[in-house]
Amino acid sequence: MIPLTVTELATLVGGRPHGISGLSPPDAGGTGRSEGRAPVIITGPVIIDSRQAVPGCLFAALPGEHTDGHDFAAAAVTAGAAAVLATRPVDAPAVLVDDVTAALGALAQHVVGTLGATVVALTGSSGKTSTKDLIAQLLQRAGPTVWTPDSFNNEIGLPLTALRAEPSTRYLVLEMGARGLGHIRALTALTPPRIGVVLNVGTAHIGEFGGREAIAQAKGELVEALPTAAEGGVAVLNADDPLVRAMASRTRARVVLFGEAEDAGIRAGRVRLSEDGRPSFRLYTPTGHADVIMRLYGEHHVSNALAAAAVAHEAGMSAEAIAEALSGAGTLSRWRMEVTERADGVTIVNDAYNANPDSMRAALRALASMGRGRRTWAVLGTMAELGDDSYAEHDAVGRLAVRLNVSKLVSVGGPEAARLDMGAKNEGSWGEESVHVSDAQAAVDLLQDELRPGDVVLVKASRSEGLEQVAMALADAAPRAGAAESVRPGGAARGEGEGAAAR
Repeated sequence: MIPLTVTELATLVGGRPHGISGLSPPDAGGTGRSEGRAPVIITGPVIIDSRQAVPGCLFAALPGEHTDGHDFAAAAVTAGAAAVLATRPVDAPAVLVDDVTAALGALAQHVVGTLGATVVALTGSSGKTSTKDLIAQLLQRAGPTVWTPDSFNNEIGLPLTALRAEPSTRYLVLEMGARGLGHIRALTALTPPRIGVVLNVGTAHIGEFGGREAIAQAKGELVEALPTAAEGGVAVLNADDPLVRAMASRTRARVVLFGEAEDAGIRAGRVRLSEDGRPSFRLYTPTGHADVIMRLYGEHHVSNALAAAAVAHEAGMSAEAIAEALSGAGTLSRWRMEVTERADGVTIVNDAYNANPDSMRAALRALASMGRGRRTWAVLGTMAELGDDSYAEHDAVGRLAVRLNVSKLVSVGGPEAARLDMGAKNEGSWGEESVHVSDAQAAVDLLQDELRPGDVVLVKASRSEGLEQVAMALADAAPRAGAAESVRPGGAARGEGEGAAAR
């Protein structure tokens, strides 16, 4: 973050200094200096967990359901925080505001506007985090880059990411999620993007939105917020998704299409999968072409790679440089097709960070490709927020597992997970190859008893299900007793006082 005195911070967020001896408030023309003392300067980063405090940081005290960040203010300052952003007086130097979340947004808006870095924002129903990781790895070759960690993509996580930027930052890559109409519009107001990427419109959170058309309306708010083409605005749109392609009419920015469609400016040809499920393709750009052999698993990453390539091309990278970077790119965020090879030859694929019908189907197809000639296990849990479509979507995923010849399906959890099992059995031809268990520990027990060398295990569910416990226990070959109990499920951008779950 760019350095700020406490007084400058208070002015920017509309707050007032508290507990800083001799410091003049901003409305009295203060300079942020105590008499005879150096000014209190915040050098960053901004944190919401006091355990992450480092000298010069700003601790944002967020209130929550179970704990309150204000209770950890003194501990944060003791550990080195220069000041606290709070809504009430605390036993530490602070700037008091009416709303800490709003203050973080205002601060991020100022920092982004001051830096002049190119802001790249992306959204979509699935693949956001994987694509964000790819974009970051490509742009790092073009200049200093800051990107969203994990899925910090909401009104708390996005400012925290933006506030990690420094004067040298050239690119800021921001993932944007939405829980309804207007959410992305609000995020783009905080960190106005010059390049906007829309990956797809699927069925994630369809229960909250009410239909794919409403999801498209919400995702399209990103391209509506872009500058005009004359001002350098660029909308990167998926040519293979009709609802995304149609967003071209909603933006004044220059439109760049990516996909396998013939009219896509950034296009993939000769798409193939290796025996272990890694995609390769020929990348075509307006300035040349080159071959890509990816380290990631699953054909769905081709579309993600093309979106990243489109952004990199806008940054001036050649087709050869983009292909080289994509071929070397890996996973930066945890629990997204995270592959662990055990000593006994068992492969664990931890894709348990989140799930929706589209990403579940993509993961199952990746499992089928990875497991050619090997026994495959799909350990699946509930997909949340599907509304009235929930039972039908879970049933369809169970049926797909059968059609893809997955060897064993283990559904974990409540009634929706039981629907996965029912769908598989109703598809026929399976008998005892599908089983429903009550919880993560039961799944661990089952798998530890039945896994054989060479098996491939996919673990996937919505974040709320905490099925990473299963994957981690199996990957670590943990003892059966309590193997999954030591891992506590958590959310993205979660502080001591606030859970900022990403969508």
